[in-house]
Amino acid sequence: MALEFTDSNFQELALDSDKPVMIDFWAEWCGPCRMVGPIVEEMSGEYDGKAIIGKVNVDENPDISMKYGIRNIPTIIFLKNGEMVDKSVGAVPKNILTEKIDNLL
Repeated sequence: MALEFTDSNFQELALDSDKPVMIDFWAEWCGPCRMVGPIVEEMSGEYDGKAIIGKVNVDENPDISMKYGIRNIPTIIFLKNGEMVDKSVGAVPKNILTEKIDNLL
């Protein structure tokens, strides 16, 4: 199951992680987000122990969304050592996301 990042746990779970982090910015009302959601869930199991994969609900966690300038959803960002190193906007196929996270491992 993908982690649920919040404004209160983001520093500890994402920025302080020694593993690469993939974060899906989404909202309940977003149609394309519903297409990406199952892919993110699947990847969280596949990369368990190798990378941190989670989601941020933009409606419930505006601080994180503002920090990364999220204007369109779904947006998926990739962090390494607490720094954003890659980003994907819109509904993208799983192979694109796995390629991006594999490059950080």
